[in-house]
Amino acid sequence: MSEGPNINVNPLRIAVGLLVVSYLIGEFIIPKYPLIYIIKLIGIVGLISSISIFFSSFNIFKSYEEDPTPSSSTNRIIKTGIFAYSRNPIYLSFVTFHLSMFFVFENVMYLLSAAGLGIWLNNFVIKAEEEFLLSKFSDEYQRYFNSVKRWIFF
Repeated sequence: MSEGPNINVNPLRIAVGLLVVSYLIGEFIIPKYPLIYIIKLIGIVGLISSISIFFSSFNIFKSYEEDPTPSSSTNRIIKTGIFAYSRNPIYLSFVTFHLSMFFVFENVMYLLSAAGLGIWLNNFVIKAEEEFLLSKFSDEYQRYFNSVKRWIFF
C-alpha cells in the first residue's frame, strides 16, 4: 500500500488540544462576553450537529474499511452519505464544534480556535489531501472535486 498525503500531525489531536487550551485561557484569563439566549440555543444545536456529523463520517469510513487518519493511504473516494455534500465533513465537524462551544459557553478563545483551526485545516491539511487524491485518482477525484464543495458552502 502506498503512503498517504504528507500530513505530519493528526487534526483530531490538534482540535482536542485547542479545546483544552481554549478552556483554560478562556476560563481563567480572558473575560466572558455574554450572548443572547437564542445564540446559546444555536450553539447547542451546533454541538449536537457537529457530533452527529463526526460519527456519521467516521462510520462511513469504517464501513468502506478505510482509515480516517489524513496521513493514511486510501483505495477509493467516498462519495456517499455526508460526503455527497462536503468533501471534508470530519473537519467541518471540528470547526463547527469549536464555534458552537463559543456560542454555548461565551468563551472567546473557542471562537479564535475555531478560526485558527479552520484556516490551518483549509490551507494545509485539506490542500495536501486534495493533491494526494488528485494524483492517485486523477479524473474520478477531479469530477468529485468539481461537484462537491470542500466544506459545504464553499
